[in-house]
Amino acid sequence: MHPDPARDAGTGHLAAWQREVGLRLAAVKAGRRQDGPFEASVTGVPLGYVRLLSLEADPVRLSRTPGLVESAPARAVAVVLQEHGHAALTQDGRSTVLEPGQAAVVDLRRPFSLEERERFRLRVLRVPDHALDVPAHSVRRVTGRALSPRDGVPALLVPLLARLAVTAGRIPPSVADALGGNTTDLLATLVHDASDPDDDHAGAARDRLVRSVLRHIDRHLGDPDLGPESIAAAHRISVRYLHRLFEDEAVTVSRLVQRRRVEECAKELARRGSVSATVSAVSSRWGFHSPAHFSRAFKALYGHPPGRWRGSAPATTGTVRP
Repeated sequence: MHPDPARDAGTGHLAAWQREVGLRLAAVKAGRRQDGPFEASVTGVPLGYVRLLSLEADPVRLSRTPGLVESAPARAVAVVLQEHGHAALTQDGRSTVLEPGQAAVVDLRRPFSLEERERFRLRVLRVPDHALDVPAHSVRRVTGRALSPRDGVPALLVPLLARLAVTAGRIPPSVADALGGNTTDLLATLVHDASDPDDDHAGAARDRLVRSVLRHIDRHLGDPDLGPESIAAAHRISVRYLHRLFEDEAVTVSRLVQRRRVEECAKELARRGSVSATVSAVSSRWGFHSPAHFSRAFKALYGHPPGRWRGSAPATTGTVRP
């Protein structure tokens, strides 16, 4: 097994490095913390379905904003190991300082910021969430915290991560697959160990309510009056609490309703081709009051007006979930 070639961002090429990080980890916004030349690189090694990345750069601030989470979803969780330099990590309302040798869990599905205060090297283990198979509310309990490698599961996971960063490029593919599974199991164990039974009950109840809201939205998309007020009333909760439920989903309830309507319109337009119902009729059927509003929303999601979608759209269109 061979690592991906190193990508050197070169002097002053922050945008190129940001793009490489986005391709290999998740879409992020990178900001300089000092003037002058900027030197950086990023490399990656696959371990089965897991990817081990090495990021090096001059001082920089990486942030995954709510807008990026919505426009470029990343269904993965990462463990970051700070090898050189000091960093400030913030996620889910918690902040911590990462010192050399410390690690942290970062949920790439939600906003976070990582401020590297000096020249640094960061090892990152990127694990798809379907492989991790841990509820999102459980992952929230370990984000934004420094993991000490001195005891518990971090005492196993952190040294393994450091060793893999050095040897992964020389590991046979069959062994790499097994190691990817082992590291995923360790990460899942770390998350479970941090769980509190009462928190589990509350988190599970919250997730059930979110799923119920999502089903309600899908069943009532054609209702022009579908919105936060009617959704909250149907679930006997306040509008304020409804919005709180979706704070960690990186999308507002109103934006979610609009996006789902646009997606269903796109499916119907692709299915009908260039005949039958007009664009206006389709948009009205899925709850849009105004054809102009629908056209703007459609273009914002798919990049061009709905009229161009007919005849050029794929046979099916994916549904984006928060």
